[in-house]
Amino acid sequence: MNRTMAVLLSSAFLLTSCVVAHRRGGGIEIIPILPALIELDVDQPYYTQDGYYYFYTNDRWEYSRSRNGPWAELPRSHWPRETRWRGRDRRH
Repeated sequence: MNRTMAVLLSSAFLLTSCVVAHRRGGGIEIIPILPALIELDVDQPYYTQDGYYYFYTNDRWEYSRSRNGPWAELPRSHWPRETRWRGRDRRH
């Protein structure tokens, strides 16, 4: 009984750290969440993590497996708490 409870609790914890999204053409993919703080270059508003590209535009985050897209909107629950800019004093 304790082992079953431990598996359930660890599964619940792991699932809160990623997004499960439907893939084009069928299937699903698991998208990792972004860290609490992201620093972006003003000229290159991209962030990469675990084989995914994240793009910040118009106060929104999008993600893709390729830097060329196609881009999908990242759920707000997986956005960073703060986005900072390098190269110029610009706040969002």
